[in-house]
Amino acid sequence: MWTIIKFDKKKINLMRQDLLKKTDSRLKIYIPKLLIEKYRNNKVVKKQFNLLGDYLFCFHEKFEDDNYINQVKHSRGLKYFLEGCKISQKEISKFIDVLKQAENEHGLITKIIYEIKINNFYKFDSGPFVNKIFKIINLQKNKIDILMGKLKTKIDKNRFLFVPI
Repeated sequence: MWTIIKFDKKKINLMRQDLLKKTDSRLKIYIPKLLIEKYRNNKVVKKQFNLLGDYLFCFHEKFEDDNYINQVKHSRGLKYFLEGCKISQKEISKFIDVLKQAENEHGLITKIIYEIKINNFYKFDSGPFVNKIFKIINLQKNKIDILMGKLKTKIDKNRFLFVPI
């Protein structure tokens, strides 16, 4: 069963060690990381961020038992288990699959994980137009026609990160 854990960022390694001691090698921990490329002083600066902040996904068969969760919830670095994970297993698994499909070869999310719609406004999070707002005019398989002010251009869908406004 997948569960969601809030953890102390400074004690992540201690938490992993404690959880492995209390469970076994079948424990899976997944922390989705986002790669952001920004331009500063004509240089590309790459930064990694935890997509979920100080939350992570953790899988083990024994997490279905509430008594077992009570035994491991006092691990160092673990703040708490989110409630309601039992009834949301399909949604959690589906979300993790979407995140894993958006990862590059280094395990970092570099693709868009939400639906792109025509005539909506978005903001660039990477590339030379960081923090610039644009409108999507047309969608193709790998290209997007955008309108940024009076400038109309095409961009590669997988090259830049952008978020809806």
